Amino acid sequence: MTNTTQTLTRPAASTSAAHAGPPKLSPVELRAAQIETLETPRLKYGFLARMLFKQMDLVYGRERTLVKFTMLEFIARVPYQAWERMGYLSLSRHRRRSALAKRVYERIVETREEQDNEQWHLLILQDMVQRDGMKQSFVLHRLAPWLVAFFYYHVSWLLFLVRPELSYRLNADFEDHAEHEYMSYVAEHPELEHVPAPVTYAAEYGEYASVADLLRQIGHDERVHKLDSLVNMRAPRFQDVPDAGAAEAAMTARR
Repeated sequence: MTNTTQTLTRPAASTSAAHAGPPKLSPVELRAAQIETLETPRLKYGFLARMLFKQMDLVYGRERTLVKFTMLEFIARVPYQAWERMGYLSLSRHRRRSALAKRVYERIVETREEQDNEQWHLLILQDMVQRDGMKQSFVLHRLAPWLVAFFYYHVSWLLFLVRPELSYRLNADFEDHAEHEYMSYVAEHPELEHVPAPVTYAAEYGEYASVADLLRQIGHDERVHKLDSLVNMRAPRFQDVPDAGAAEAAMTARR
């Protein structure tokens, strides 16, 4: 654990009806976000997170590639799906307690937004991979990620059932890893500053002048997801009363 700190303030979500989720940053803000990520040490990952990242490196190599990122995004949706399922189960049990039911539903909505955001990441990256003509095999790029996602889903679900704060922490580790991987990839490939971003999903996700900025935005999204999970660790169970202003106040998470 280091004394490096990062605020747990979740940026305001987009008000656009076409896209609810992490805020869209300007080119200047995206570059600043990249610098902040690269200058901030990674979280101290737990055993399950380290095992998952090592497995990814063994199967897809240590090099950062767009194809490898599609595998990350295929898996990234899984915890939110598990939490959504648990949320609806909790909502059915507590529907007669209005205040609690409202908190549960708000958490479900947040979870759904983050899941949808991860889905856009996957669609965008898959589109880029196909445009570049990169090959993807059935075993490595369809069967293997499905198996990993299946395992990760049930781990996230079981942790949430037993100790939900551990499920949120595992996701924070995963999102922190993704945030650093995207920002590092852009730093390793300065040529991406001059490659126009594809517009296939621009109406839904936003328009960007370059692939570099598009990937920076995805990396920043992952940071927002990470901070959300760290905040939710403070009140991990639906019946918990959240700390007053926990998501708004400038609280710090010591790494």
